[in-house]
Amino acid sequence: MAYVTAEVLAVVMELRRKRAYDTAENVDGFRVLVDRLWPRGVSKEHAAIDLWAKDTAPSPELRRDWHAASDADWGIYAERYRAELENETASALESLAVELRQHPIVTLVYAAHDEQHNHAVVLEECLLPLL
Repeated sequence: MAYVTAEVLAVVMELRRKRAYDTAENVDGFRVLVDRLWPRGVSKEHAAIDLWAKDTAPSPELRRDWHAASDADWGIYAERYRAELENETASALESLAVELRQHPIVTLVYAAHDEQHNHAVVLEECLLPLL
C-alpha cells in the first residue's frame, strides 16, 4: 500500500502602506486606494491603482471630524473608525479581504501626510486578522 502525503501550501501575504504621492513601484504588488476621495493632484497613471476601496474608507462625517481634530485626538478617531469597520462597513471590509487574499503583495495607498496617524494604519490592523 502506497501512502501519498499531501502538502498544504500556505500563501504568505505581505500587506504594506504607501502614500499616494510616492512613486508607484513594481514591488508594491496589488495597489489599493483606501481613500474615499481621489488624492488631489495625483494622476491615474502616477497612482497606478488596481482597486479603489472607497467603501472601506472613513465616513465623510468621520473624515471631517478627523481633519478638524488635533494629533492628541488620534486614539478617539481610530476607535470611531474601527467601530465603522466593524459595523457599517463590515461587508465591504470582508469583500476587500477576499480580494486581497488573491495577491501575495498588497499596498494600501492613502493621501494623508502623517504616515503613522492615518486611517490606513487602522484599516491594516483590521484587515490582518481577516487575511
